[in-house]
Amino acid sequence: MVTYLVLIYAIIAVAIIVTFSLINYIYKQEKGNKQMQEISDAIKEGAMAFLNRQYKTIGLLAVVLAIIIASANYFGHLSQGGNVAVAYAWRISLAFVAGALCSGFAGFIGMYISVNTNIRVASAAKKGLNKALQIALRGGSVTGLIVTALSLFGIVTLFIAYGGISDNPDITKFVPSIIVGFAFGASFVALFAQLGGGIFTKAADVGADLVGKVEVGIPEDDPRNPAVIADLVGDNVGDCAGRGADLFESIAAENIGAMILGAALYPVFGWKGILFPLVVCAVGIISSIIGIISVKVKDDNDDPMNALGNGYFITVILNSILLLFFIKIMLGSSLSNGIPVNYWLLYGSALTGITLGYLFVILTDYYTSMSRKPVQEIAKASVTGPATNIITGISVGLESTAIPIIFISAAILISYKLGQLALPGILNAGFYGTAIATMGMLSTASYILAMDTFGPITDNAGGIVEMSGASDEIRLVTDRLDACGNTTKALTKGYAVGSAALATFLLFSAYLDEVKNILGKPLDSWFSVDIGKPEVFIGAFIGAMIVFLFSSTAIRAVGKAAQYIILEVRRQFKEIKGIMEGTTKPDYASCVDIVTKGALKEMIIPGLIVVLAPILVGVSLGKEAAGGFLMVTTITGVIMALFLNNSGGAWDNAKKYIELGNLGGKNSDAHKAGVVGDTVGDPFKDTAGPSLHVLIKLVSTITLVFISLFR
Repeated sequence: MVTYLVLIYAIIAVAIIVTFSLINYIYKQEKGNKQMQEISDAIKEGAMAFLNRQYKTIGLLAVVLAIIIASANYFGHLSQGGNVAVAYAWRISLAFVAGALCSGFAGFIGMYISVNTNIRVASAAKKGLNKALQIALRGGSVTGLIVTALSLFGIVTLFIAYGGISDNPDITKFVPSIIVGFAFGASFVALFAQLGGGIFTKAADVGADLVGKVEVGIPEDDPRNPAVIADLVGDNVGDCAGRGADLFESIAAENIGAMILGAALYPVFGWKGILFPLVVCAVGIISSIIGIISVKVKDDNDDPMNALGNGYFITVILNSILLLFFIKIMLGSSLSNGIPVNYWLLYGSALTGITLGYLFVILTDYYTSMSRKPVQEIAKASVTGPATNIITGISVGLESTAIPIIFISAAILISYKLGQLALPGILNAGFYGTAIATMGMLSTASYILAMDTFGPITDNAGGIVEMSGASDEIRLVTDRLDACGNTTKALTKGYAVGSAALATFLLFSAYLDEVKNILGKPLDSWFSVDIGKPEVFIGAFIGAMIVFLFSSTAIRAVGKAAQYIILEVRRQFKEIKGIMEGTTKPDYASCVDIVTKGALKEMIIPGLIVVLAPILVGVSLGKEAAGGFLMVTTITGVIMALFLNNSGGAWDNAKKYIELGNLGGKNSDAHKAGVVGDTVGDPFKDTAGPSLHVLIKLVSTITLVFISLFR
């Protein structure tokens, strides 16, 4: 065991060293002229101000929740003895605090580097596409590596601190159930970070677009628009800090869920089954680093998306090779009922997860890319007005849920069956097969997150270039990178939904194992969730409703916050003389401040709905009803997230397709309809949709933490 723990810590150290070398590389790059620096400083100041205020709000909520977790687990385990109750309560509460702190820190670091990279990308654009591309991706890679390394470090350290390397197998098996608090802390911060950041970015975007583009008729990143800095700030707080926290909690929740299932198979794999998910996560960091370094374009005519795709392909191939090696040496030497474990079948489960991740990237590209039929259909529908644009966009979004759900279902079934065949006669074997598939899919998380953060960096770089009046040659480079960044943001959202779907099946399995622990049943026995029971059916019904209620409140929150910024932008255009002539600067700071207050105010209610609902269901209706709640929340949440993400992404690119000169180009009636559709899709794809990725994992970790209170 010690050898593998040393390996994990060594890879974490490598990730940190590479991260610092990337930061050093970025800070050595030129920062551009004085005007560029002024714009960048304004973005940086607004982003950090929002994050500081947001984290204060989240911190207060987390302190209250940590006390509730400690109290609930103390009384929930009091029947086992006072000392046991105290030990369990403080350990799981401390794990919650650690998860929250690590998640918050990862988001902070990622966004801080992002707002310092954007100006260097803008400046590097004058040297060509390859230089700007590499700086942008390396800036995004800081987030990808630090998020994965911190998540892994927190889990491994808690595992050791809580006695996971004990000679007593019962303690080793028990530890993953306690450190689930770490996943809950990460999920809690991720929900509010993604929700608050999503409300901010889309409220600012809607305000800037509706008043600037539609009412006044000026370009997107025109410096005369009072909301333009708030819009650029929003790219960072939503897509960098928010998505960083999102994938941090994904890695934490899925690793811990797999560890709990590994504990259930302790008689077969011993401690190796528990540590295997952490080893997979660690080797994925190495593959991602190599993939990141390999990204480059030969000349300015190359497609940057092809270069990023090649890097992802290299990461996938390396992961596939390393996974085979570690599955063989960690799991292949075990015996299942006296029969050697077929590690090739377990490797098949891993490949199933990797393949699902790749397929999700392809499917998301099909439904959101400008070069594909669905987006072009929405653009053509814009010719006849906003109504037909919206009708077609909703239709595309609904259609886009079908094939991904079929692939998710196939991946779950295939990995489950392969697990059963690899471990004949073992009850939880199928679940462990799905756990391996989940870890296979998540093994590329560092590279995926690097591509995701690449998006807002290039978006900001394009804004800086346009606002500073740079030459057409420089703007052409940043425009190409920005278009590529829009695609990567859409692709990574698809990846996040796919991983969330596998993860929640994994966490549902972990929940069933925890119920058996609470009931004193052996782990190789059954605990069923009977949907025919009234309590269970009601719990499931409430689970479906929560997804719709949460989505409604998240979308409405954007609308409310956007109203504040729209009124402020209109006021400035009306009252501040000289804005349109360019002789007077708008008051950018007031727009940032207004949307900050609006976003933080509006994020509270949707967040509380998610936190309270599963606890109330479990306490009032029981453990089995909570299982029904989890199952249906997962199913409904995944489908809704796919609909919101893909329809929003398709609307966005339909507008961009028109802006490229198609169907009348900018300022045409089709373009105005496209802007309206894009505005409707903004809270879909950047607020409610990404927040649902977190919701469907958060409800699982909440139930695992509070399970001792369920009747």
